[in-house]
Amino acid sequence: MDQDIGFITEKVEQESEIIEKILTEMGKIIVGQRALLERMIIALISSGHILLEGVPGLAKTLSIKTLSNVLDLNFSRIQFTPDLLPADLTGTLVFNPKTSDFYTRKGPVFTNLLLADEINRAPAKVQSALLEAMQELQVTIGEKSHEIEKPFMVMATQNPIEQEGTYPLPEAQIDRFLLKVKISYPSKEDEKDIVNRMTGPELQPVQTVCSREDVSRINQSYKMVYMDERIKEYIINLVFATRFPAEAGLEKLQNLIQFGASPRASIYLTETAKALAFIRRRGYVTPEDVKTIGMDVLRHRIILSYEAEAEEMTTDDIITEIFNHIVVP
Repeated sequence: MDQDIGFITEKVEQESEIIEKILTEMGKIIVGQRALLERMIIALISSGHILLEGVPGLAKTLSIKTLSNVLDLNFSRIQFTPDLLPADLTGTLVFNPKTSDFYTRKGPVFTNLLLADEINRAPAKVQSALLEAMQELQVTIGEKSHEIEKPFMVMATQNPIEQEGTYPLPEAQIDRFLLKVKISYPSKEDEKDIVNRMTGPELQPVQTVCSREDVSRINQSYKMVYMDERIKEYIINLVFATRFPAEAGLEKLQNLIQFGASPRASIYLTETAKALAFIRRRGYVTPEDVKTIGMDVLRHRIILSYEAEAEEMTTDDIITEIFNHIVVP
């Protein structure tokens, strides 16, 4: 087995070399958001989607646009508003008076990287249209379904400050996101660097270092990363602790969790832990990989009880308690 892991590590080091080039190139524009950049790449190579929560001005749009330039992928941005219609996102049938026929005009969802800005400001019909695209990689316009070209990643943002005029995302839709990432303010040093870059000479343009074919190859390569059965059991124990905390020895959480994480959490924890090990150029997963990515995978899959809300507990508090309690292999 040690020989197998050595062989896998060697292959992973070769295949993942391009990831460091991508991160380095993006670092020319984006300052102090290494964790976000890593999670964007994890979502892309795992064929998943990201839900971002953070105040305006933290380079969310700039990050995904820079990623599209570095990877030579198409990028679209759509601002979600209460009066947005599904056709504004997916496209519609347009009548051509010359031929007396209808032709399809595709919407901004037909891209590789889609920024859905302030997704919770759009009504349920728009969110449901986006959900079909995210899950099925297709969009139905009229009576015909149109496939969305791979790779396809949605990065949706939510503003945690203003909640007036918003439509909370249904739990079923939130569960479809691979990761929910919270972005915090940069440090003083990083912010000084940001100010110097943005107010100084013209920014250095990024180079395209990865083709679509490279992205498709990486989509398969990360799956070769080895995961020990004990780590799989560790992941299952973590997820089950969100459902049955008393059985895991966490009786104090019993009345704080209304619904635990779904089986999708176990699948996504496994995939993202492998993707994180791949990004860090290792051929095997460690428990630390699971801990590092676990908060982003689990925080939007746990529904708290009224008692937890009354005590001002957050899902992050609950997950931290679970990680501190479950025995690490």
